Amino acid sequence: MVRRLVLGCSSIGHTLIEQARERRGEVYVVTDDPGWVTTLRESNVAAVEADPADPGSYPDRADVVIVADDDPDRNLAAARTARKRYPDASIVACVGTAPAESVRESLAAVADRLVDPAEAIADRVLNAVGLDADERIVELVAVLRSLSGPLAIVTHDNPDPDAIASAIGLQRIAEAVGVDADACYGGEISHQENRALVNVLDITLRHLDGVELDTYAGIALVDHSRSGVNDGLPEGTNVDIVIDHHPPRAPVTARYVDVRPSIGSTSTLIADYFDRLSIDLDERLATALLYGLRIDTREFTREVSVADFEAAARLLETADVSILERVERPNVSPETFEIIATAIRERDVRGSVVASCVGEITDRDALAQAAERLLDLEGITITFVYGYLEGVVYASARSRGTDVDVGETLRDALGQIGSAGGHADMAGAQIPLGILAAVDEDSTETLTEVVRESISGRFFETVADAPQTPPVEDPFSEGTTD
Repeated sequence: MVRRLVLGCSSIGHTLIEQARERRGEVYVVTDDPGWVTTLRESNVAAVEADPADPGSYPDRADVVIVADDDPDRNLAAARTARKRYPDASIVACVGTAPAESVRESLAAVADRLVDPAEAIADRVLNAVGLDADERIVELVAVLRSLSGPLAIVTHDNPDPDAIASAIGLQRIAEAVGVDADACYGGEISHQENRALVNVLDITLRHLDGVELDTYAGIALVDHSRSGVNDGLPEGTNVDIVIDHHPPRAPVTARYVDVRPSIGSTSTLIADYFDRLSIDLDERLATALLYGLRIDTREFTREVSVADFEAAARLLETADVSILERVERPNVSPETFEIIATAIRERDVRGSVVASCVGEITDRDALAQAAERLLDLEGITITFVYGYLEGVVYASARSRGTDVDVGETLRDALGQIGSAGGHADMAGAQIPLGILAAVDEDSTETLTEVVRESISGRFFETVADAPQTPPVEDPFSEGTTD
């Protein structure tokens, strides 16, 4: 439960106290004004008559500290004491009446957010304080501030735009609260659009192969929720932060967990953090987050929520649309065209489902593009394209106009022999070739046939028995438990 400590009292402070009482959590007030103490106690508010800058009158814990006196100098003294007493708390300070510029600057240096009542309307004040937000943002800041060193922010392997944007977004948030952070990834960034995003926006990501995890005080996962599963980390690695929008297949363990399957992208969650924390978004980051949001919701047509539209509207104010156009129209390699052609030529159609084995590949990201193109075939609602590279079979599935969840379908079909998962209408899988690779390696055609017989059969059988897509439930919504 969030505990909000109010230091000092004034007309603005009293309004904030009344609003805070209507939200979840505790409210504790310290003021040396006996009149306010009496008024608050009569309203069943825990109030102590003492100097707001005296830490001896403070409770043992506070998650949010609101400094709300009319006197700017007293606010500064109280804010400095609160920061020393509660180093991990979020501090919101009112500037008071007619503050000197030096006092305003000093308050800004110690507080997370600064509120000037003379310049803000009441609803803006409440929003800045964060009373309308739930406990997530307070917990995130507390976990970040508790780290004794830098944070490693890890995407899933072969990160897509949503994972890339979320990683650099969380990196910016960590740095805003005083924590150094690196955005890291495993696998490759080989898809043309993903490479274009990184290159055009000059995004810096560290590959896990060159990272010493022991040098980091904390680890965060973005756009996935389990360490050691498709992310290049050792299995069982302890994680401090998880931010994701995919439905988890197993309990998620971390000090801070924000997993919301009802949201269309992780970029949406990160954009909301920026808004809650009043951190300015620069053009580069807003562009990346908007692109990640658009790609994961398939231009707002897949698993999209009201929150996604709201985030996109805010991001669009700062993003550079001309850069998005450059990212969305990268050059396509001859290898990609060849794989798409092979997928069309080798297709196996059964009813409204098509599967295609393209054999040995050089660019696994082309599989996703081939799966997308096969959806254009008349009467097709589910596509499945796969090929092998360096001892691993890679697969990509897409669906449209069907109630079959292809993410669950791939897990059921291939999860026992590899790793698989994704969304209801977009999923992928990786399966070690294992003993299949023992086939005469000089005969690519023979190996391709063996792979086709092993994989396609599993897929078609599972699709035939697949249940209908269940409604998505937000585990963090009102009335549910963690």
